[in-house]
Amino acid sequence: MRLTRRGVVVLAFAAGFYALGELAGYTFFRAFAGIAAGAVLIALATTRFRPQVEIGRTVQPDRVERGKPALASLVVRNTGTRRHGGFAAGDGIGTETHRLRVRPLAPGTEATYHYELPTTTRGKLRVGPLVVHRPDLFDLARGEQTVGGTAWLWVHPRRHAVRPAQAGHPRHHHEGPITDPPLRGSADLRAVREYVVGDEVRHLHWKASARTGRLMVREYADPAQPRFTAVLDTRRASMTPAVFEEAVEVAASLCYASASAGQHCRLITATGADTLTDSGVRAARTLLDELALVTQDAADDAPLLPSVLAAAPRPGGVLVVITGPDADLGHAARWQPDTVFRLGDLRPSAGSGGLIVAVDAAGAAARWNSAQGNSLAGTA
Repeated sequence: MRLTRRGVVVLAFAAGFYALGELAGYTFFRAFAGIAAGAVLIALATTRFRPQVEIGRTVQPDRVERGKPALASLVVRNTGTRRHGGFAAGDGIGTETHRLRVRPLAPGTEATYHYELPTTTRGKLRVGPLVVHRPDLFDLARGEQTVGGTAWLWVHPRRHAVRPAQAGHPRHHHEGPITDPPLRGSADLRAVREYVVGDEVRHLHWKASARTGRLMVREYADPAQPRFTAVLDTRRASMTPAVFEEAVEVAASLCYASASAGQHCRLITATGADTLTDSGVRAARTLLDELALVTQDAADDAPLLPSVLAAAPRPGGVLVVITGPDADLGHAARWQPDTVFRLGDLRPSAGSGGLIVAVDAAGAAARWNSAQGNSLAGTA
């Protein structure tokens, strides 16, 4: 509990009137000071009593595209033995606060409140905790109590309907060179090796184990597993903030389509983030979570490709680079990307050599789909 600004002023006037009454010998001033001080004390005593409530919170859905609706639900339950008279509260939503008025509740009863969450900005939004406010009648003092936990809302970038990539550099067969780790769950036997903690028990090779006296497991790989890699430019000088949001939407659309189509995906940013996932819905969610938090935090003079990857071999599968209209590709050009997206240019076109120039993500998606359709027609 604490005094409000009005309470501090009233208490100061009470002290002043009491001193004036003592100096001038006026009983009226001393009585007025006593009344004012008593009102402040009563206000402090009133706000000391706080309701005994329990908060249950849910956010549905917990992951949503930017601009799509999301709802928070609060269940307020009176866990005390007496009826409370209702109170005002504020529920935190990121840096903002949602105000609500909780109605009086009898012991053991509960009330549910719903409100819509803001989803206009991508990111990870913290919802809660609930702060209970108990002001007195004249707003001289105020008591605050934090109750309940918090929940998180992931606001993902908007996704556009795009085709998964249909071409790329295939991985080598296991009889030839293999440049990346074997994949779990595939059907091509690569080798038989000694068991280590974490290996699948169902892959144990009992004949080899009996012959060697040690537990041996089969190691599988799928050389035909398609792969997709996106390099996202996060340098501030490459794009304006508005164009960068469009670039994030392009990356989200391509990664989601590729992971959903069964491709292993990889997301690289100029800051140095390197996210490698399997395929499927869970992998797509991991990439979208990463893209929900990505910012233009790379230095203006930083290379598009992180220095730790500059000398690394080109990733297998399809490789795309998403950058601004005039940004320098630098070492990324050595990887020979299949497609380079240049966003923010007012002269949109789908040029030759895998270059797509577009104003925004919608235009880039349309040109990508057109290029993929032509690729399918060419292979038919």
